[in-house]
Amino acid sequence: MVYISTRNNSLKVNSAKAIVNGISKDGGLFVPEKLPNISLTDLNGLTNMSYIDRASFILSKFLTDFTNEEILECVSRAYSKGKFSSDDIAEVVKLDNDRFVLELWHGPTCAFKDMALQLLPHLLTTSMKKEVGGKNVKILVATSGDTGKAALEGFKDVDGTSILVFYPEDGVSDMQKFQMITQDGKNVDVCSIKGNFDDAQNGVKKIFTDKELGEQLNKNNVLLSSANSINWGRLVPQIVYYFSAYCDMLKNGHVCEGELVNIVVPTGNFGNILAAYYAKKMGLPVKKFICASNSNNVLTDFINTGKYNKNRKFYSTISPSMDILISSNLERLLFDLYNGNDEQICDLYSKLTNGGSFEVSEEVKIKLKDDFYGGFCDDINTKETIKNVFDKYKYLIDPHTAVAFNVYDQYLDQTKDGTKTIIASTASPYKFAKDVLRSIGKSADENIFEQVDKLAKITKTEIPKPILDLNSKEVRFKKVISKNSMRTYVLDNTFCEKIRG
Repeated sequence: MVYISTRNNSLKVNSAKAIVNGISKDGGLFVPEKLPNISLTDLNGLTNMSYIDRASFILSKFLTDFTNEEILECVSRAYSKGKFSSDDIAEVVKLDNDRFVLELWHGPTCAFKDMALQLLPHLLTTSMKKEVGGKNVKILVATSGDTGKAALEGFKDVDGTSILVFYPEDGVSDMQKFQMITQDGKNVDVCSIKGNFDDAQNGVKKIFTDKELGEQLNKNNVLLSSANSINWGRLVPQIVYYFSAYCDMLKNGHVCEGELVNIVVPTGNFGNILAAYYAKKMGLPVKKFICASNSNNVLTDFINTGKYNKNRKFYSTISPSMDILISSNLERLLFDLYNGNDEQICDLYSKLTNGGSFEVSEEVKIKLKDDFYGGFCDDINTKETIKNVFDKYKYLIDPHTAVAFNVYDQYLDQTKDGTKTIIASTASPYKFAKDVLRSIGKSADENIFEQVDKLAKITKTEIPKPILDLNSKEVRFKKVISKNSMRTYVLDNTFCEKIRG
């Protein structure tokens, strides 16, 4: 398996190098030169396997420079017994005959990011041994809430690595913030910035393409890498759980062999839904991808018009992990829709950088509409959806999952499509207890842990252990900087203390 850059398709690397580097030096994202195929026979074989075995099989198609033993060891460590509260790892819950929820939040930080970020450290350390033996890897992360904590938890005290997370000061929930600023581990650092997620993400991308900084780091035996979904090692594990969900539905008789399903994903940075798209291209029977956005509906407009325009009002919502106007992984989708034309991608992203917008060709617009439906949901409707779903199913969902439910209902109203549908549930409702309480008509004036207790008593649902354990944690990280100080902070703190000055 060879990986190429979305901005230079003549640059070819193996998977280990793609994972270690995180992003190509030209600013492009690594993608497989050709996607592997998973046949219906393969799907049938996967049906009776454990999640670990399913993941090992699928990853072996992408990580061909890893041995089967290396892949199995990485996967077994990531999904070992006790790390996830569900033995299925990614649990599928049937709500009615056509609506199934893929619960991706049973990991140690109660968010779907655990599905990849429990695995990435093992993929990265294995890749380091192959590519840059003896070097230390420094992980830089920009987060809109869940990635930061999941990355911190995944990389804490991992030999040969350190991790620094930047998050928008007022752009994450109280629980998401508390999870990050209380993080334990000797090799972790957390810093908030005055700005939004796009500011944090742009700052990290600039650092990655800063040649002078890269040379300084290299002289001191330090290599930068990423735990954001711009890193292929973060994205490829997400492909697994869509195959796994379908296999579970096959196993339980909810679908027949080869039966098409729809997939609904609440998305901001486009990585989670892109993984589903790749799964379809590999052979997963999917009819439609329903891309659900909150009030920051840049993706909705793009799918419906073919025009991507970040020059719009930014909204801080109760689904903060989706408060994004620059969806990084869209670049990978466009590279595929343009049949690997790197010059076209460079042109589009030059327009986005310089003018804040671009428009795709008529041919690409048609391809988009064939595969994707785009819709959005504001905070008022998000709250109503949380209440409606709980009243109807006695099933509690977080604001991000509520956006997905709402947009799926919009799709049903418009299309009357009775295809069985998988809705990706991306976070535990207990990470957003205040807003969930208010959505179901209850007050939420207490502190975050009192809110959690109240939500459990009212809804008769169980508080996840990782949330319960937070109550005894002490705050470790309080630093706030301007968005223009991120480069300096990387150089001028203990994260990279060897190269100060």
